[in-house]
Amino acid sequence: MATRKVLIADPISQKGIDELAAESGLEVDNRPEIGGMEDKDEQEVVLRDIITDYHGLIVRSGAKVRPSVIEAATNLRAIGRAGVGVDNIDIAAATKQGVVVMNTPTGNTISTAEHAFTLMTALARHIPQAHISVMENRFKEGRKAYKGVELYKKTLAILGMGRIGSEFARRAMGFGMRVVVYDPYLAASKAKSLRVELCDTVDEAVEQADFITLHMPKTPETAHLINADRIAKMKDGVRIVNCARGGLIDEEAALAGLESGKIAGLALDVFEEEPPPADHPFLQREDVVMTPHLGASTEEAQENVGIDIARAIRDRLLNGIVVNAVNMPNIDEQTLAEIGPYLNLAEVLGKAAAQIAPKQPDFFRINYSGKVSDIDTTLVTRSALKGFFEASAGAGSANYLNAQTLAEDHGIRVSESRPAELADFAELIEVEVGNDDEQTSVAASFFGNLPRIVKIRDRNVEADTKGHLLLVENSDEPGVIGNVGRILGEAKINIASMSLSRNQVGGRALSVLNLDSEISDEILAALEATDGIHEARVISL
Repeated sequence: MATRKVLIADPISQKGIDELAAESGLEVDNRPEIGGMEDKDEQEVVLRDIITDYHGLIVRSGAKVRPSVIEAATNLRAIGRAGVGVDNIDIAAATKQGVVVMNTPTGNTISTAEHAFTLMTALARHIPQAHISVMENRFKEGRKAYKGVELYKKTLAILGMGRIGSEFARRAMGFGMRVVVYDPYLAASKAKSLRVELCDTVDEAVEQADFITLHMPKTPETAHLINADRIAKMKDGVRIVNCARGGLIDEEAALAGLESGKIAGLALDVFEEEPPPADHPFLQREDVVMTPHLGASTEEAQENVGIDIARAIRDRLLNGIVVNAVNMPNIDEQTLAEIGPYLNLAEVLGKAAAQIAPKQPDFFRINYSGKVSDIDTTLVTRSALKGFFEASAGAGSANYLNAQTLAEDHGIRVSESRPAELADFAELIEVEVGNDDEQTSVAASFFGNLPRIVKIRDRNVEADTKGHLLLVENSDEPGVIGNVGRILGEAKINIASMSLSRNQVGGRALSVLNLDSEISDEILAALEATDGIHEARVISL
């Protein structure tokens, strides 16, 4: 086998570098200065000019792997991120080019949880400000000025109960805090085992909190999760910690909250713009504690992620083994060709189910009927879970390998079944999600080679597996669907196709419309305000 070249474009631990250098089939080029370049446009040019020579690329957060870099990387087979977040890598471009993107999802869990908890204690006791007062020979002044608050018997709200949120909760309870949590995909049984109180909404959690800590990914649903409206509902004197992702907090709204005294303190390790500009108002405030994105910056975490990503790149380039991939399953090419269509279809079903599932589901069941039931469906089920968690706010970064673990972390029971074949379809894949009180389902099949959604909530429908689906639950009476068409027409939204299904004449009907463009919350509200329409919601695929 020809020698494979690996470019390390960000600093990683020396043990990770040594792991790669010890392999006779690999040639390592360690150039961490690339990731340190402040001008990212210039960095893009540098990477684009040299990347053709490499088969593997390792980055952290400094190097931005943009589409032009990936397009130029004609020999590249794997990109490894020494850390969890992969938002500095264009996943779509890598997938299109057949480049596996891998990360290290567990290496910095303890490091980040400890750092976030340290920020909370520093915020409670004004540690940074008090330290400066001693350094500036203002000992007596500092002793009078920096009276803090105890954590004991205070209420902590944790938004996002993945691995890091769970570790934070354990530490908080050790300090005698009452812990309430919000996570739309944490089962009640799992919350009980963690000894935390599960809230149905973000508002319910933050309204009762003395301290709030965020542990969610940044998605369209979680962007500005902490905003002006939500801050207004909080207790006076609340303290907020964000060691997850910049942009979860609306910084302008938080500034207003600090100025009014609504927020007593803010502790940030991440920012909407990094580094924050020199004139950022937070830099002038004593009630804000800031660190420069240090959540994963411990010797142990950096060593762990460096070794983990080095081994992942080595295995991919030398043995064809894929671990911790965020865009591809751990399978060989022959198997992928056989089950590839099922993987894609199952992922679509998982995404669709997540968007109409009840809150706090505790089971995820996937049913296989027909010829699909004759193959090993382990990866197909994981694909459905991956789609489910990718569409779930607060669930964390999902891939084929960690999807099962994410389900376990959220207390969701995963099962497969193979019921008798259905007469209507040669094969059928159905995803059911729910709890003891409520459940929902989405099913799909193939019409020839064309995948189609054929059931939603046990209603027979026919819909495309791409784009935007509008689901309308309506009374089965004349004129209702006409009003739907009128409202969409006035909004210049084109209907690509429509399927109608009813439980009985004059009962409830489900209308499923494939739309050519997105639909706004205002249009949904207008639909739901229309006589005869009981519910309108969108599934984005």
